Amino acid sequence: MTSLVRHTTIDCTDAHRLASFWAEVLDGSLAEDDLPGDPEATVTAAGGALLFVTVPGAKAGKNRVHLDLQPQDRDRDDEVERLLALGATLVADHRRADGSGWVTLADIEGNEFCVERSAAERAG
Repeated sequence: MTSLVRHTTIDCTDAHRLASFWAEVLDGSLAEDDLPGDPEATVTAAGGALLFVTVPGAKAGKNRVHLDLQPQDRDRDDEVERLLALGATLVADHRRADGSGWVTLADIEGNEFCVERSAAERAG
């Protein structure tokens, strides 16, 4: 029998705060018993679960693993604008004149993630 990815774990300085950000990004929810100040917080969303664990020290260096998001109900550019309004920051813009490409953002603790084109944009 093989293994199954139960959740992706992200180290952070404030588990509840970062989990709350990602719950908004993914239209997910925090576990009922996840409260501010807790050392761990879990976000459950349609694509899976993210576990945030408070660790000492801030992020240092580039992520070795990152999330690639594909908007489901809007196009890439609208999703980038929504995420920036939630507090994400622009890291790199890889959009091309032909509409392809992606945008690299960072969450509120500096963890990079990418926003790709929606399925409709890819089919288009």
